[in-house]
Amino acid sequence: MKQLLIEKVSLLLLGASGIVLIALQIKPAGWLVLAAGAALLPFCRKEFAKDLLLLYLSAAILGVTPITTDISYGHMALMGATLLLAVAIPYLVSRYGFKEYHVHFPFRLGRRWISKEVLYILTTGAVAYFLLPFYLQNTGAYLNWTVEPGVSNIARLFIGTNGLGIWDELFFVCTVLGILRRYLPFTVANLIQATLFTSFLYELGFTGWGPLMIFPFALFQGLIFKRTESLLYVITIHLTYDFVLFLALLNAHHPTWVPIFVT
Repeated sequence: MKQLLIEKVSLLLLGASGIVLIALQIKPAGWLVLAAGAALLPFCRKEFAKDLLLLYLSAAILGVTPITTDISYGHMALMGATLLLAVAIPYLVSRYGFKEYHVHFPFRLGRRWISKEVLYILTTGAVAYFLLPFYLQNTGAYLNWTVEPGVSNIARLFIGTNGLGIWDELFFVCTVLGILRRYLPFTVANLIQATLFTSFLYELGFTGWGPLMIFPFALFQGLIFKRTESLLYVITIHLTYDFVLFLALLNAHHPTWVPIFVT
């Protein structure tokens, strides 16, 4: 009983570290929360401790990652490298070190999507079309992104928004949720991954009431992945959302470029 309580506290501290260290960027306190949670792992079950250590390592990597919307070549390379490590380390250690398959990326390329799934993608696009421009203008969050003229700038903005959307699913849904659901009821595991998901995107630029929009989206992504076990499908949903975000950012900064939104 005491061991299970310690494990719950460690999980709570992992989620709290995402809020303090990543979202709020309160570095000293955030590192203390992260360290306190990791320090409890030796008192947990061996299997639990080794798997949670992977998530703590990834959280530490995110803690030192310069999470911004800067699309300069140097920053994209640096941020991309650290985010790649945050996904690669848990996968490689789990697969080849522990010989386990809790972290996996099932694209299920041959799986046919039923009509309800296609309709959900279209619904996601419609909701994003009406919600994102209003959110960006209402909160001024669009100013967190720089949109300058030029093919290179626009191409990097497109690659950045969509690349991060893919990474979100690889890390939060496949890696974090993949590990946590082994030890927790799915609902609890999904709440933790959605908290970390939202914390990351808040720091990235979705400020204001952005978390009220991102958190339920993250929860639904986790739930859809559980039901479909299709990474390709949840990525398609996310990229639909991100494509509208890309267009909405162009419109917010330069309304005449993409005059298709009513704000």
